[in-house]
Amino acid sequence: MDFFTAQDQARRKTGRLVILLVLAVVALIVVATLAIAITLQLMDGGQPAAQSSLADQGIWSALSIELVAGVAIAVLAIVVLGGLFKRSQLRRGGRAVAEALGGREINLNTRDAHERRILNVVEEMAIASGTPVPSVYVLEEEAINAFAAGHQTSDAVIGITRGAISSLTREELQGVVAHEFSHILHGDMRLNMRLISVLHGILLIGLLGGTLLHSMRFRRMGGGKRDNSGAVILVLGAVLMLVGYAGTFFGNLIKSAVSRQREYLADASAVQFTRNPQGIGNALVKIGAHSQGSNLQAAQAAEFSHLYFGQGVRLGFNQMMATHPPLKDRIQRVMPNWNGRFEATLPTQPVESETTDSAATAPNAQAGLRESPLAAVLTGASAQTAINSMGKPDQRHIAQAQTTLEALPEKIKTAAHEPYAARALIYALLLSDDQKVREHQLEALQKTALPDVYLALVKHTPDVMALDIQLRLPLVELALSALKSLSVEQGQHFRLCMERLMSADGQVSLWEWSLYQLLLNNLSEQDNGPANLKLNDLQRECQLLLTVLAAAGQEDPDEISAALHAAERELPFALTAADDVTDMRALSLAVERLRRLQPLQKTALLQAMARCIEHSGIIRPAEAELFRVVADILDCPVPPLLIDD
Repeated sequence: MDFFTAQDQARRKTGRLVILLVLAVVALIVVATLAIAITLQLMDGGQPAAQSSLADQGIWSALSIELVAGVAIAVLAIVVLGGLFKRSQLRRGGRAVAEALGGREINLNTRDAHERRILNVVEEMAIASGTPVPSVYVLEEEAINAFAAGHQTSDAVIGITRGAISSLTREELQGVVAHEFSHILHGDMRLNMRLISVLHGILLIGLLGGTLLHSMRFRRMGGGKRDNSGAVILVLGAVLMLVGYAGTFFGNLIKSAVSRQREYLADASAVQFTRNPQGIGNALVKIGAHSQGSNLQAAQAAEFSHLYFGQGVRLGFNQMMATHPPLKDRIQRVMPNWNGRFEATLPTQPVESETTDSAATAPNAQAGLRESPLAAVLTGASAQTAINSMGKPDQRHIAQAQTTLEALPEKIKTAAHEPYAARALIYALLLSDDQKVREHQLEALQKTALPDVYLALVKHTPDVMALDIQLRLPLVELALSALKSLSVEQGQHFRLCMERLMSADGQVSLWEWSLYQLLLNNLSEQDNGPANLKLNDLQRECQLLLTVLAAAGQEDPDEISAALHAAERELPFALTAADDVTDMRALSLAVERLRRLQPLQKTALLQAMARCIEHSGIIRPAEAELFRVVADILDCPVPPLLIDD
């Protein structure tokens, strides 16, 4: 399944989720109405006649349009308001989920060997898949489990238990993390977050019933023969609890219906990503052998059960409500020759420095990167391969990610993990090659930037300016995790400093625009409206974007026309060169509109972009860079362009 088909299926599954939710709410209204009708009959004055009335006339005598309408309104109000409340709680994305489970964000420069190893694995997977590096949270639990949470790649986090990072080998961690990245890339993560919100309203009814029953402990019983308010509260609480149990049943049923098949697909994607079925397979075996399995002890573990790598909560005899397939089935699918025994095996070697660990896995690729510039061997096939690998990168991309991280100087990588120094690195990437312009930029920044950040800029500028162009984008991806920790005020000041740097020479270059838009896309909330537009609705926007892309690789008008002619083969309309390719404001507006394309419509646009940069037979570094930046802005994570075999 390709990236765009997976995204489209996730959208369709959202519609199916709405249908399941409507059916669940209707069922709750029926259960609540019947429960209240029976209660009213039984409490009809407390007289024996009420019992004979119930027996003679049946429960239907207590039903009325007013009762049904009142119950329906009450249930709908609780479900809707509960869902909106939970949605507001989850506005921060994956961080809200991780913190609700008691997770602690791992310091990017941690000295703990296990934490350092999981951070490096996540960084490799992110760069290999073309997504921003997510923050990593550790849950201090002995069980082996993990999860990915967030509304989109920009606010995604990876959560993992202490038991997982201490019990699993590096290969096994790769398999688990690759499984979670599959959920991120295929739209499962966004769907799961929506599921949390919509189900919270259903489960809230039972919580209200429990609160009423709990309040009876502090209520003084008695107060006269006619005071039956205590009995009313008791019965109402019991009715709400009954409806709540029904809500829990339907909620778990919906989770099960949505999640099970996606787990099989994520396991298969992890095998394809790592090309190592033993990694994820042995991780699943260790879950079966572990005394705690994958069961989490956090108070809110059940609420997020459909997010986890393993089941997460104990099921008892009610296997029908499992959000995950049976462990044995998952293992046998990825390791057909498994002997069926859960045998606990611990890592045989101590965790050592990740610098040597990751470097050793791809020595040939590292040598290739340092000996020959990537730009000299990127051809049109590189772009096509990258598009075909969206959502399903493989071991070649992991090897190149490891190589790229090794090519970055160690002090630059360390700086990218610090919020202050990370800002300085971004400022350094915006500095002009022209010495006079650069001096003017530094003078303007010194008046605006924080003193510590400016000192870090002066320290790291020579190393950043010496970087190969192919390392600029990975450096930005690496710094994003630290930049996400900035407060709202710090983020606003960071944007102001970038704008001062870009406007110092009176014009905005294409690289400056690309870097600014990339950071804006990943560090701030984006509300682009529904993704319901088609390419024919956005002809002018496509024309401007592709003209800018064509002009990035060549200056000759004939060559630009040839690039556009190659691109229009993938589009349902003809292209003509835009008048002004230097108007970055117009380009920003065009890209904002293009983000509203339907997922399957974005396929044609990316193919047109690939045709545009490959028409000459060689893809220049600036073209490859802009291609991937624009794809990220369009929410299409394109893996790094590979060297052709």
